[in-house]
Amino acid sequence: MKDELFAELLASVTEGGAILRGEKEPSRSFHLAPPDIKRIRNGYELTQEQFAAMLGISVSTLRNWEQGRRTPEGPAMVLLRVAEKHPEAVLDAVCTK
Repeated sequence: MKDELFAELLASVTEGGAILRGEKEPSRSFHLAPPDIKRIRNGYELTQEQFAAMLGISVSTLRNWEQGRRTPEGPAMVLLRVAEKHPEAVLDAVCTK
């Protein structure tokens, strides 16, 4: 590795460590508001049990999300956004014909 590239990589890692320790603010961050999960589920006209099964999650997880006790994260958040914006894609992926 060239010295210039290594120095750039080292600076980046050092900066990342400072951000993680709270010593420096990140240059940008992304915050997505949690989707209205109950509204999404009602759009599918499914019970909590049916919607949880469709998403591959437990009913208790879905209830916690709907009641605001927990917030979906990572892949679950993405799946819910897809379910909200493209219900036909989700139904196509999970429904057997």
